[in-house]
Amino acid sequence: MRGITRNVGASNFERNINPNTKVEIKRVLICRPNQRLGNLLLITPLIQEITATFPDCKIDLFVKGTLAPIVFVNYKNINQIIELPKKPFKDIVKYSKVWLSLKKENYDLVINIDKNSSSGRLSAQFANSNYKFFGDENLEIQSKHKDHEHLAKYPVYDFRYHLAKLGYEEINKPVPSLNLKLSPTEIANGKIKLKEIVTNDKKTICIFTFATGDKCYSELWWETFYERLTKEYSDYNIIEILPIENISKIGFKAPTFYSKDVREMGSLMANVTVFIGADSGIMHLASASLTPTIGLFSVTNKSVYEPYNNNSVAIDTTKSDIDKWIKVIDEILIKD
Repeated sequence: MRGITRNVGASNFERNINPNTKVEIKRVLICRPNQRLGNLLLITPLIQEITATFPDCKIDLFVKGTLAPIVFVNYKNINQIIELPKKPFKDIVKYSKVWLSLKKENYDLVINIDKNSSSGRLSAQFANSNYKFFGDENLEIQSKHKDHEHLAKYPVYDFRYHLAKLGYEEINKPVPSLNLKLSPTEIANGKIKLKEIVTNDKKTICIFTFATGDKCYSELWWETFYERLTKEYSDYNIIEILPIENISKIGFKAPTFYSKDVREMGSLMANVTVFIGADSGIMHLASASLTPTIGLFSVTNKSVYEPYNNNSVAIDTTKSDIDKWIKVIDEILIKD
């Protein structure tokens, strides 16, 4: 499918530009037909960028699964969330209706997030708009931004590039953080839940010992790291947030928090001093909770997925040792 769709939408953007007319942007469609938590959170910087540039703009999201309404509940510029079923061939009628619903709308701008997403490219092509871009590689963006590989940052740079082509002033400022937009009430409730776990006034380090596939570190790896953490940071609480599978790579040695509610998980992590975990949706959730986040990378490209802003950092554990990791944690704790 990637081979078939890689040339879908091969740029007709500039061909449609009228240099004598400034395009009004009031309705935008973002195509990211993926149900994973991390991939949804990685859209949030672009949504913030669009709404900061066009405060009255209405944004539709073309996604997959049922998680998006929970993730984006506090994004007031979201007009509608168009959801593909997770398993299309089990509900082919609904699946077809969702695709056809794209044709009922007219957009000023259509954005495909991931150039390698076949369904993303097809949905952007299928939607009604004179102005579309598909997330394709751009040499000008690559030469200007060293961090252009990042899956949250590139769509923002791409958006700015195409806006300049439409006659808007060029934007040069840092890319917004991932942001779950937790409400003050949610954060306060997270503080209460954290207090129920630690029952003291010490600051808290939160770890997440799970990840999918090869990204997941072994029990021996985590037990060794956890033992060092307890030795180095006896003045801190160390808690473990558990995955939906309710398993622990350290044998539940630390106090734990378990929830299937991503906003509840985020609200608790918003109250810890630092989060440490492998590249995963929960790592992105911690980052989107605006908590200093240390992402542990061993197989995936940290340039594409690393946490950023809010004193966050990525560690390539294949090119460093435990002493280096402790120094990184120390630097973040000093800044707190």
